[in-house]
Amino acid sequence: MRNKPALTNDDVVKIAAAAKAEALKNGWRLTIAIVDDGGRPWYLERMDGAMPMTTEIALGKARTSAVSSRPSRIWADRVAGGDTQILRFPEILPVLGGVPIIVDGTCVGGVGCSGATGAEDEQAALVGVAAVTG
Repeated sequence: MRNKPALTNDDVVKIAAAAKAEALKNGWRLTIAIVDDGGRPWYLERMDGAMPMTTEIALGKARTSAVSSRPSRIWADRVAGGDTQILRFPEILPVLGGVPIIVDGTCVGGVGCSGATGAEDEQAALVGVAAVTG
């Protein structure tokens, strides 16, 4: 039987705090979503001033990264390159801002941020992930 790493609540709190600090430092009003390896919500915070629709978008970005073990940027790039087949998969949101949480080569979850530009959302998510993965 295989053993694999898993997120803990302490990990999730660290990720969220780091992503939020990055958003605050840059004046971004984001929603931050963190999901487990199956794409199930673990954490959701909509910062003051973040648009209501950003909650679903952030969750979609986090789920995309968790279930595919890849940044949502990969899927956005594929669609931009003309590969529209990916749009047939409802669990994939092909926009920037989702990042998988990879520990020892295993995806343990995903972080999605929404509310700024795609690149800024992705930057906040990357900072969050780095808080637990180094």
